[in-house]
Amino acid sequence: MLQLLPQSNTITPNTTNPNDAVEFINSYIEKYHCENMSVDISFMNILDACYVSTMCSTKHYIKYPAGKINWKISSELIREFNKDMELGNLEYTL
Repeated sequence: MLQLLPQSNTITPNTTNPNDAVEFINSYIEKYHCENMSVDISFMNILDACYVSTMCSTKHYIKYPAGKINWKISSELIREFNKDMELGNLEYTL
């Protein structure tokens, strides 16, 4: 089966609403083979970015336990906020 892959290596949700962003990223995870992926949420505030990265990393881990998501964020506080959750499949970059 052939699968069309997106042209960009980094996906960016087209909304600032965290629930819509989670839905957008989760549907991407379901639709495409993306064991390793990058997501830009640097435009989101700290709480929304924490919520989106946690929810989507959990969904991604269920499908790809050995995969990774690289989250592009705007603040080191997001990494600090989520560090105790031990989500092993994500990395944050500024």
